[in-house]
Amino acid sequence: MPIMRPPTPAPSPSPTLPTTQSFPTRVHHCPPLSLPTPHDSLREFASFKPLGERGRQAYLAALLAECTPRELHFLATTIAPLLKRDFLRALPPELALHVLSFVEDPRTLVRVAQVSRAWRAIALDDALWHQLAREQGFDIRLHSKRPLDVEEFDAMGVWRTPNGSNTRARMLAQAGRAADGSPLAAVPRAPHSDSTYRTFYEYAYSTVMNWRHGGMCLRTHRIPVVNPDQGVVTSVALDADWLVVGLANHRIHVFSTHTGAMVRTLIGHELGVWAVNIVSRGGALDPRHTDSARALADLPDVPEVQDGLDGLLHHNRAPAGAEHIDADGLDHLLPPSMRAALGMDQPRTLMQLDDGEDGTAERARRKQSDACGASVGWGQPATLAVSAGCDKVLRVWDIRTGFTIYVLHGHTSTVRCLRVLHNRPIAVSGSRDTTLRVWDVQRGRMLRVLTGHTGSVRALDVCGNQVVSGSYDATCRLWDIDTGECLHVLSGHYTQIYCVAFDGHTIASGGVDTTVRVWHAVTGQCIAMLQGHTALVCQLQISPTMLATGGADGRVIVFALPDLRVQARIAAHDSSVTSLQFDGEFLVTAGNDGRVRLFEAATGNYVRELSDHSDTVWKVVFRREGCAVLCRRLGKTTVELWSFRPRELLGAAEV
Repeated sequence: MPIMRPPTPAPSPSPTLPTTQSFPTRVHHCPPLSLPTPHDSLREFASFKPLGERGRQAYLAALLAECTPRELHFLATTIAPLLKRDFLRALPPELALHVLSFVEDPRTLVRVAQVSRAWRAIALDDALWHQLAREQGFDIRLHSKRPLDVEEFDAMGVWRTPNGSNTRARMLAQAGRAADGSPLAAVPRAPHSDSTYRTFYEYAYSTVMNWRHGGMCLRTHRIPVVNPDQGVVTSVALDADWLVVGLANHRIHVFSTHTGAMVRTLIGHELGVWAVNIVSRGGALDPRHTDSARALADLPDVPEVQDGLDGLLHHNRAPAGAEHIDADGLDHLLPPSMRAALGMDQPRTLMQLDDGEDGTAERARRKQSDACGASVGWGQPATLAVSAGCDKVLRVWDIRTGFTIYVLHGHTSTVRCLRVLHNRPIAVSGSRDTTLRVWDVQRGRMLRVLTGHTGSVRALDVCGNQVVSGSYDATCRLWDIDTGECLHVLSGHYTQIYCVAFDGHTIASGGVDTTVRVWHAVTGQCIAMLQGHTALVCQLQISPTMLATGGADGRVIVFALPDLRVQARIAAHDSSVTSLQFDGEFLVTAGNDGRVRLFEAATGNYVRELSDHSDTVWKVVFRREGCAVLCRRLGKTTVELWSFRPRELLGAAEV
C-alpha cells in the first residue's frame, strides 16, 4: 500500500521583489506641498492684530478647535511659563515689604525666604523682624546694637531715619533691582550680622519655646545648714548677672546666673536676713534729682547717721585716730576700691530723656520697681547688694569682692522690707518699729524717717520718687521720698496688710481679710474691692495692663486693667501660694505643695511644671533668659538655676 505524504508547501515569497519583474506604471500629477513663508506669517499676524479683543479670542478659539491633542499639549507647555510672574519681585520694594508685614507667623517668613534669592533678600529685611518682634511682645530694648540708625517703620514698609530720609536704595539693592526699578542681573545675598533684628527675634523666639518645652538646669546647690529651720530662704534678688539669696541663718549666698556656680557667701549680719536688693552696675543718674541730692547732703547730723559711722569705722577698719568725723566726710574713710565701686570719683552720667508723643520720658521717670528685687544703677561700675534683717541694720555690699561697704544703723526692730530706687542711690526700708527710713547708699547715711504707721510695716513698693507702705495697722500710706510727706492714707482693710503693689498710677493691697483693694494713686480713693480668695492674700504683682493675686487658699486670680474684669481664675496649688511673678508672656507660681507651675499670663492656661517636686518651695524669681527656684527638697535647702537661652547660643561654661 503506497505511503501517503502531505503535499510540500510552496516556498515563501522573497522579501524583495525581483528586479526583473515589471509593473505597469501610471503617472499621477499631485499639487506640491506649500508651507507658509515668514512673509505670509507676518501678513497673517498683521491681519490678526486689528481684529480687536473679541475677534482675536474668536480666532484663537477656532484655531484651537482644529488642533490635535499633541498640538494642544505643545501649546500648554509653551504658554505656561509665559504666564508665570514673580509678583513679589515685580513690586516696588516698599510694597513688597508692606505685603510681607501682614505675615504673623515667623515660620511663614522663613518659607518665603526659601523661594528664591530675591524673596530671601526681602523676607530677611530687618524692618519685618523689628515689626514682628514688637507685635509679639518681645522687648526690643534688649537689642542693644541696632544695625540701622532708624527710629520708625511706617505703614508702607519704609524705614525712616531721624533726619527724615528713607532707605529705598538699600531696599532696591536687597530686592535685586537697580535705582530705576529694573531687575539686576545678579542678586547678592544681604549680609546679616549678629546685631540684626532677625537674629534678635530668633534668639527671643527660641527662648520662649524653651520656656514652653525645654530649658536646662545649670546647677543644683544643696546648702548645708545645722538647723533646718535656719535654712529657710527669706529673700531673693535676681538681675542679669547675679542671684542673691538671703537665709534665716544670717547668711547671704551669691550665684552667677551665667554658670550657675555659687560665687561667694556674704557674712556680716548677726541674725536672719529678711530683705535683699541688687543694684545693677552701670545705668545713669536721673538728672531731676541732682539738686535734691546736693540739698540732702547738707542735712544736719542725726544720731542714726553717727551710728552708721561707728559701724563703718568698726567693720572697715578706718584709720586710727578718727575719733569724730562729720557725716559729710564719711565717704573719705572708704578705701579707693570701695570708692570706685560706688562711682564716687567719676563724673556722674545724666540720663538724657526727651518727652515724645508717647510719653517715653515720663514712663522712664516713673519706672516701677522690679519684680525680681533688682534696680538700675546710677552709673556705678560695680554691682551692689543691699540687705537687712533681724539685726536692725542695713548693709551695702560689693558683690564682686564680697566686702561690706556700709553698715547703716537706725531702725530699732527687725527690717522686713527694702527697695532701692532706679537710677538713684536711694534705698527705702520698712521695719517692725512702725517707721520707714530713707537712705543714701552711696554716701552711707540716713536721709529721713517716715513716721505715721502704728503697726509693723510689712510691705512696701516704689515707683519713681514715691513709695507705698502696707502695715499691720490695716492702712497703706503713699509717701514722697524726696520731701518725706505722706500724700495719702489709704484706709479700708479690716485687718493686717501683707502685700502691696504700685505702678505709679494704681495701688493694690491685700491682707488677712481675703480682699484686694485697688486705689487711685493721685486721689487716694478706693477704686474697687476685689473678692475671690478665701484666705490670706499674700502675693501681688501689678502692671499697666494686669493685676495678679495669690492667696493662702492656693488660688491665683488675674484681673485685666483698667476695667478690673477677671481675666483668669487658676487653682494653682493645693496649699498657700508662696511666690508669684508674671511678664508679658508667662505667669510662674510656687506653693507650699512643692510645685512650680507655668501658665500663660493672658489666658491662665496651664503650660507645664518647671521643676521637680519638692517638700516646699519658698521663692521663685525669673527673667526671660533664666529662672531660680529656692526650695526644700529631701530635707535640704536647695537652689536650682535654670537657663532658657537657646542651646546653640549658650556659652561654653553653661554647656
